[in-house]
Amino acid sequence: MPLAVPQAVDSPLTRAAIFLVVTLKPGARHAVLGMCADLSALLRGVGFRDLTGGLSCVMGFGASAWDELFGAPRPAGLHPFREIKGQHHAPATPGDLLFHIRAARLDLCFELAAHLVSRLDGVATVVDEVHGFKFFDERDLLGFVDGTENPAAQAAVQATLIGGEDPDFAGGSYVIIQKYLHDLKAWNALPVERQETIIGRKKLSDIELRPFEKASYAHNVLTNIEEGGQQLRILRDNMPFGEVGKGEFGTYFIGYARSPERIEKMLTNMFIGNPPGNYDRLLDFSTAVTGGLFFVPTASFLDDVQVPDGKA
Repeated sequence: MPLAVPQAVDSPLTRAAIFLVVTLKPGARHAVLGMCADLSALLRGVGFRDLTGGLSCVMGFGASAWDELFGAPRPAGLHPFREIKGQHHAPATPGDLLFHIRAARLDLCFELAAHLVSRLDGVATVVDEVHGFKFFDERDLLGFVDGTENPAAQAAVQATLIGGEDPDFAGGSYVIIQKYLHDLKAWNALPVERQETIIGRKKLSDIELRPFEKASYAHNVLTNIEEGGQQLRILRDNMPFGEVGKGEFGTYFIGYARSPERIEKMLTNMFIGNPPGNYDRLLDFSTAVTGGLFFVPTASFLDDVQVPDGKA
């Protein structure tokens, strides 16, 4: 039996991205299953127009959508996103499907997104759409480099892809998304040294502060998760976004992992604190307004989806 081919979870970071979160209407099953089976063809059709564009698309499913579309068994770690109420609030927001579209240019992302939404016309609603961009030298709008500690190559595979712990879904992954809005006026009013204490690394050089220099509430302290002396890694592909006229600016957090528990632990540390009360001070300037958890099956699984006759 051939090995399952994962979706492009660990695709190289790109200059542009579109994030689509979709909810399904009653009677959507036939159309969605048909699009699952055709996703790779849609991706090839758009991507072939510019082979240097690096177009990719990851499709994820929320817990209720999985049950409706595929039934049992459900991936072991798939459940609705769990909101967190601590020093700050991490809300859970509606979402049945997630499309994470990446490319070197936004026009490629836009073209594929248009085809996907067209296929779902009348059976789904786009509840969140974010167009992300790279900001100068891989920085977020807070001015810090984002994603420095991402695993690469085999380490990325180990961090993101399910193995023998859930053999029915080996090669799949989990993804958690959150849209954060930044209070840039308040953030930029802080001295750079205070910003560096909150983040846990130097702003200009991107060099991590030494352990004895770090505050216990630093962002990179609270998001460092270990088990049995080993660091539990995730793969982030965060993107800045914003609308100047609205004065709305932020970071779209997207994290892939072979278990959602490691990202959930990071979020608990950030929003409640470790220990409780020792929360991530970045959240004083950055507000989460969405939250979702999705399962990412293999590309082979999607290619093999059987579309039932009729539209039931």
